[in-house]
Formats: sequence, structure tokens, C-alpha cells
Amino acid sequence: MIEKLKQNEELWDLFTKKEEYNLAFSDQYDRFPYYLSGQRNVFDPRVSRFLVENGLRPEYPDGKKFAVCLTHDIDVVYPEKLYPIIGTAKAFAKGNLADAIKTPFSRINKRCNPCWNFREIMELEAKYNAKSSFYFLALRPGEKDFNYEIEDLEAELKFISSHGWEVGLHGGHESYKSFEDMREKKQRLERVLGKQVIGYRNHFLRFKVPDTWELLSRANFKYDTTFGYADCAGFRNGMCHPFRPYNINTGKQIDIIELPLIVMDRTLLRSYMRLDVKKAWELIKGLIEKVEQYNGVITILWHNNTCIEGESLKYYEKFLKYVSGKKAWIASGEEVYNWWSTNIEPGY
Repeated sequence: MIEKLKQNEELWDLFTKKEEYNLAFSDQYDRFPYYLSGQRNVFDPRVSRFLVENGLRPEYPDGKKFAVCLTHDIDVVYPEKLYPIIGTAKAFAKGNLADAIKTPFSRINKRCNPCWNFREIMELEAKYNAKSSFYFLALRPGEKDFNYEIEDLEAELKFISSHGWEVGLHGGHESYKSFEDMREKKQRLERVLGKQVIGYRNHFLRFKVPDTWELLSRANFKYDTTFGYADCAGFRNGMCHPFRPYNINTGKQIDIIELPLIVMDRTLLRSYMRLDVKKAWELIKGLIEKVEQYNGVITILWHNNTCIEGESLKYYEKFLKYVSGKKAWIASGEEVYNWWSTNIEPGY
């Protein structure tokens, strides 16, 4: 099937992201943004459509038509220093007495900390017979965006993992271009977790085509799910299916599976696209319909500290309820990787 794709030059260039080789421009985080891309129909998974039309027939557990991959980047475990003051004032202003009482203790008491919500997220997902992936940073004091010591979270990581959810690595600002940094952080997380880590996403979605994939393969990750635009939702290389990247410099596939990131919470709202809640929801539904049409996998990133209109998990549950009603297979990155690599990729 890959050979058929090679015969279509336009789609092959899109699939391999030829335009991202030898970049002359990038954004402030050294990323290739959507606004620099020549691909203007990012909401259409053109490459996946071609593959389906040429025989790709993905099947998922229990006869489900498509899959939803749930992921969380854990950037923050402890609120900002001023949060107890600002958060308390906001809670009083809204007349929310319960939050106003808890918030002053948010940095010293886990039960009052809105970012320490891993078990709450797990309970919510379990309602919909779903599991997810939590990608944790393994930064050291002094590194950019340092917020927590991974060793302090050992009990929580082991709780998450022992209940069937996935713990993966959220690579730091330099990991995407440094094998040594990537490997050191992976080994540190594995020491705390007590098991191998197979899944990865880089902080701030920093990524270099094809270099980061090659580094991830060398570091013995099994899959990555960084590959999506930070500034726009959609299908960065026209794919709504997991795939093995192809390095056009070496003429070889890279030994890693990419679960392309389709939707990040912050992309839709305040940080980039600046959609209101209603328009963001309509866009998400449209992307889900495209993925369902081509029996694909929609990967969603929902941060543990996302708050929309004062609600942290209300809109995430709305998404879970919607895809559950569509009879999607809802799974973690690890589950999607295991299923795809065992049941679909051999004939792909």
C-alpha cells in the first residue's frame, strides 16, 4: 500500500511532510506551524482517504468502527505561587464558597489542589469504559518549565499504571533534538515507574521532521504522539491512522509508530485558534466525523490543568459522552499501539 502511495507524488510529499525538510523558517519554539504550510485543507485526511480507497480496512476491538486515543500532558502538578490568592478571589466573586475555602491550601494539600486530579480523570474515563495515557515531565530544577520532581510522584505513577492506564514521557524543551536528553529523561521516569516506558510526546509539541522520529527510535520508544500542529487542529500529514514515518533522506521507514495528534485543547481556545466554546465543539465534531468515515483514530490531548469557563472536566466529559455514543473504541496510546502493531500493521 505504501508503494501505491509513492506513485501519487502530491500525496507522498504530504505523507512524508517533504515541506518540513530543510526549513528556512520556524516559530518561536522552533516548530513548523500550520500558517507556514502549503497544505491548506488540514481538516481533510487526504492520505488516509487514499489508503482506504486502495484497500486499508482497519478493524478495532468489539467491531468498533473507529478509535479515540485519550492523552494528557502533565505540565503542572502544583499551581502557580499566586494561585491561592487569585483563585480564592475568583471563587468568592462567583459565589463558589466551597472553592473559596479550599483554594488557599491548594499548594500544600493535594485534596485542595486542582492539578492533582489524575484519579478524578481516571474515574471519569472509567465511566465510559475508557483508559488514557498520562505523559509526565522528568525535568530537573533549573530546566525551563520545571514544576515537579518526578520522584515525588512515584506512588501516583504506580497507582495510574497498576490500574491499566498508561504512564509515558513528556519530553522537555530540548528533548526533541537531543538523544542524550531524551534518553536520560526516559531512564529517570522508568526508574521511578519500575517498568519500561513506550509512549512519548514532546513538551510544547516541539518536533523536527524526520530527526525527532529517528531519535525516538534510537531511544527505544515504540510510539510517539507529538505530530500535530500547535496552532491548528487537523491532520498535519493528511493521516487519521497510525503510521510508520518514512525518512526521504535515507529512503527507509523509521522504526516507530506515530499516533498523529488531531486535537489539543489549547489549540482550539485561548492559545491559538481562539474559538469560542461553541465553535470549538463544532470543529471537534467535524473532525470526529472525518475519522469515523475513514475508520481512523482521533488522538485528543486534554491537559490536567485545562479550565474552560471555570469548569475543569465538564467539557472533557462532554467529549467522552459524545464519542461513547458513537460506539467508538476509546483507548490509551499504549492500547492503540498494541492493537495497531499486532492486528493491522502487518497487512498495511
